[in-house]
Amino acid sequence: MYWDWKFSNLVSLLFLGFALFLYFQFHTYPSPSSPLHIDNMAEDASQESIYDFTVKDIRGNDVSLSEYRGQVVLVVNVASKCGLTQSNYKELNVLYEKYKNQGFEILAFPCNQFGGQEPGTNEQIQEATCSMFKAEFPIFDKVEVNGKNAAPLYKFLKSEKGRYFGDAIKWNFTKFLVNKEGKVVERYAPTTSPLNIEKDIRDLLGSS
Repeated sequence: MYWDWKFSNLVSLLFLGFALFLYFQFHTYPSPSSPLHIDNMAEDASQESIYDFTVKDIRGNDVSLSEYRGQVVLVVNVASKCGLTQSNYKELNVLYEKYKNQGFEILAFPCNQFGGQEPGTNEQIQEATCSMFKAEFPIFDKVEVNGKNAAPLYKFLKSEKGRYFGDAIKWNFTKFLVNKEGKVVERYAPTTSPLNIEKDIRDLLGSS
């Protein structure tokens, strides 16, 4: 019995080692001179801040984020049916009311990728955010934040502030704080209370 178990483990390890050998032997990457590599470098170089992106608002109109130049911005992926919804909208509203006249803006992007908790149409989402959650800050078009169809803005945000175990957004209400130059300065977990980042916002605004 013992030897059967030991032999089985040895075979498994040999198989794994062989598989890794084949992967690294035959898996190819774009060379520095390849068109794919050059295109990716050109795209990255052209996107240096959130001001380089145009997104769609909740009504489908194009909005250049350069409109927010010189402001401190909090970008949040939101959902209407999440356990974090009520508390986050409540505290985001507090921050917005307190600092909107000092150059602070919140940009909310509905997303249905986490538990299907933002299933509605843009019209339904807008109705919910205004009537149920009393949000006065801008709500944008529903987007994907992970995967191959992730919005370009979110690809940029994640590339600027990834995490040790990958840059993927983990859940609703992940927050990115952007300074007055359009640079991402901090990323906060979904469970981080908006009011807990008030000091960081105030510091970027230069408020006392």
